[in-house]
Amino acid sequence: MNSVKITSGKFRGRKIATPGGVTHPMGERERLALFNMILPYLNEASVLDAFAGSGALGIEALSRGAKEVVFIEKNAKAARVIRENLRELGLEAELFIGKVADFETGQKYGVILADPPYDNFVLEEVARLAQLLEPEGIFVLSHPGEAPEIDGLKLLKSNTYAGAHLSLYKLA
Repeated sequence: MNSVKITSGKFRGRKIATPGGVTHPMGERERLALFNMILPYLNEASVLDAFAGSGALGIEALSRGAKEVVFIEKNAKAARVIRENLRELGLEAELFIGKVADFETGQKYGVILADPPYDNFVLEEVARLAQLLEPEGIFVLSHPGEAPEIDGLKLLKSNTYAGAHLSLYKLA
């Protein structure tokens, strides 16, 4: 099984498992840049990690001070890896196993992390998540190519790190 390292915070340097070929974990450099950009939003935030894969983004958020993280992952193997990673670190979090389109909640989130598969990028699925953002929250999207326009969101900034395009949005 492959692994990635948590880049900073409480669990800095700890390795977590990745499920291999069923996901594309964001590289350490990209995660470090991402979390440095959103650090002001993380303290005691409720975070949604959509298309969670190994759970690295959500675990990184918990490591850096998020109050709670809810993970959404449709792949059963990846969901097992998330559970194992949480157990290994002594963390508790909610894990929804299913499609982003099927996720139902009355909760709003201060930070939404969306790292969908690039080979099957569905903007409508990503846009649905915008409805779950708190009024002053931040929406982070990892995407192929240029930053997409998302209904209800305003693009704040977009950066490219290696092959990862990271864009930050707020409610429009």
